[in-house]
This record gives sequence, structure tokens and C-alpha cells, in this order.
Amino acid sequence: MREITTTTTANGLPIHRVSIPGTRALTALVAFDAGARSERPPENGIAHFLEHLVFKGGERYPTYRDVNETAERMGAAINAYTSHDLVAFHITSRAESAPAAIDLLSDIAGRPRIEPEELDRERGVVIQEIARADDQPAVLAAHLADRVAYGEHPLGRPVLGPAEHLRSFSREQIVAFRERRWTPQRGGAFLVGNTDHLPGDAELSELFERFPGAGEPEQFEPAPAFSPSILVEARESNQSHLRMIYRPSIDVSSRRERTALYIYSTLLGGSMGSRLFDEIREQRGLCYSVWAHPHAHADSPSLQLGAGLESGKCVEAYERMREIVAELRRDGPREDEVERARAYAGGRTVLGFEGSDAVARHAANQTIVHGDEIDPDSQIAAIDKVTFEDVLEVARGISEELAVACVGPHDASEF
Repeated sequence: MREITTTTTANGLPIHRVSIPGTRALTALVAFDAGARSERPPENGIAHFLEHLVFKGGERYPTYRDVNETAERMGAAINAYTSHDLVAFHITSRAESAPAAIDLLSDIAGRPRIEPEELDRERGVVIQEIARADDQPAVLAAHLADRVAYGEHPLGRPVLGPAEHLRSFSREQIVAFRERRWTPQRGGAFLVGNTDHLPGDAELSELFERFPGAGEPEQFEPAPAFSPSILVEARESNQSHLRMIYRPSIDVSSRRERTALYIYSTLLGGSMGSRLFDEIREQRGLCYSVWAHPHAHADSPSLQLGAGLESGKCVEAYERMREIVAELRRDGPREDEVERARAYAGGRTVLGFEGSDAVARHAANQTIVHGDEIDPDSQIAAIDKVTFEDVLEVARGISEELAVACVGPHDASEF
């Protein structure tokens, strides 16, 4: 039986403990509502840059060598991620090493030094990361997809930001962003896995009170109305990377509707038995990769279809993929494919939740982005409860309007 408890530190940071019976690992994750969508326009890229700088050291572990070697001595994997919605830091270790792992994580994330010389050194590293992303057509297509779906809104900007911003960020700007956005009221600590070796409440509170208390942050800018466009990055290549973005008419505050969108995207393009995979790849041989993926920001859902394929087949694939979405809108899915998609989605979720790190990520997204319960079993139950009518409603709510992004030897008029 899974046990979940929540306490709150004096600085207002919730600490969620989620036990997973049978595992020997513990993941500690700290996250804040401080992703790229919370940046002001001149700050684009600062949330991700700050994520990098945290690993340069804190008060107790003052250098990157101290951080890396301490984690290795514990046999632990330490990392972080920044999305439009969140910034998160996590460490996974043997359960017996949990106290030391939490000490390391809370020191560097709660008390980062952000030394000027390290800032300048890491600045060049992130600029190289941006250049690498721009050189990868699939990554560039993902960035273009955000832009055509959300325009100049923060959700339409790349998480990495432009290189010129990275060159200009000062230490004062970075510290100010952290103080403004890393507020305990809009964050959480998640301790997931074998919780038998966790420190007591008093010690845990002391460790997580390393994050300074702050007031409620300013609200992020609401997602704009859907105003789709077509954006093509013309490149001389034999391969194209296509993205098609729809705005489903679901209520993202409803777990039931978010889950129904997940089942719909699974039967559309989330498995080898899906409609897109079966027809676009297997029957027509138009591509080597085709998929559909749902996403829900706090106030905006999206459905993205993608394909990587020979350029000469790109427009044909685009037209047929759009027709398949239209057929589902008009005729609805079959009951047997909804049942199969629900079973596949449920199995994939169960297998994913075998890892404590995946459960921790899910918990952070559920509670910070959606204000929902964090129990992974409730997500599995939500999948099992999705009905045929729920999925039919999603299918009928996918408008004909879509945004298109493509990298390859094309012109926007082709779409």
C-alpha cells in the first residue's frame, strides 16, 4: 500500500513523501513554478541558465567538483530540467544515502553561490547548447512549433533563449529572477521511493528551509487565443521534420479531460497500432517516424502531430495526417480502438511509474502546474475510468484550425 504524507516547512515549502513498496531507491526532487513562461521578454533563457549555475556549488559543497564527486561517492545520479512550466532539481540514490543526497541537493539548489567567474564560464557552455539545438532539425522543428502555436507569448519562446540574451545576463539579473520566482508557495519538495531512511521531520524541515521564503510571485501571462500560422525553416536536405499543432477544446483543469486527451492521442499516434503509424508508415511508407503527443500547460492544452520523413513525401503525409484527424472528428473512433488505446496508455503509465524519478516528476507536474493530487495510483485509475464517450468528445473538439511548422526544402504555400 502506497503511503503519502505532506508537511510544510516554516518558509512555506511543502514536503511530499511518496513511498513505493519494493524499491531500494529514493528520489528527492525540488521544483518551482519558474520555467520559461515566467520570464519577462528580456529574460528569455534565464531560467535554464540558472539551472546550469546551481550545479557550480552551494555553501557546503562550494565547487562543481565537490558536487560531482559527492554525488559519485553516494552512487547517485543528480540532474535538473527546465520546461516552460517548471524548473526542477533531482537526485536519485540508494535509500540508505537519502539524508546525504537531500543535504547535497538542498545545499546547491537552496544556497547556490553563482560565482561571477563560473557564470562567465557556463555562459559559453549554454551558448554552445543553443547552437547544437539549432543544428538539429528535429529540435528546431519543436521550437518552431511552439512559436506558431503561441506566437510572441512566453510559451512560444524557446526555453534555451537566444544566444544574445545569454551574453548579456548579469549576476544581479539572475539572482533577482531567482528571488522573484523561486518562492516556496509555488514550489514543492518530493521524496519518492523507499522512504525508510529519510531524516525526521525536524531535520528535513531544516534542510529544505535553505530555500529562502518569499511572497507569492506575480501571475504568469495567460496563454493567448489560438491564432495558428505556418512557419517553414527552409533547408536543403533530403529529410523534413513536420509538426502540426492543434488546440483541443478541453478544460485543462479537469484531470478527466486531460486523461481523455491522452487516450485520444494514443489511438491517433501514440503506439504502433495507432492510426497514424498504421497508415502513414506501414500502409503508405511515407515516413520513418510519426507520432501524436498531448500536452497541458496550466491554462492551455495542445495536441502535436509530428513526422520525420523524406522531403518528397512530406506534403502527402501532411495532407493525409490532417484527413485522419478530420475523420476522427467526423466519424469518431471505434470502441475497440479506444479500449486498446486505454489499455496501452495504462500499461505504459504503470511501467513508467516503476522508477522513483518518473513518479517524482509526475507529482511535481500534477501539484505545481495543475493543483491536482500527486498519488500515481490515482493517475492509473483516471486512465482506467476514461469512457468511449470521453474520447469521442475530445475527437469532436479538435478544430480544423492547426498551426504548421516544418524544417526542410519547402515553402509555406505547400501547406
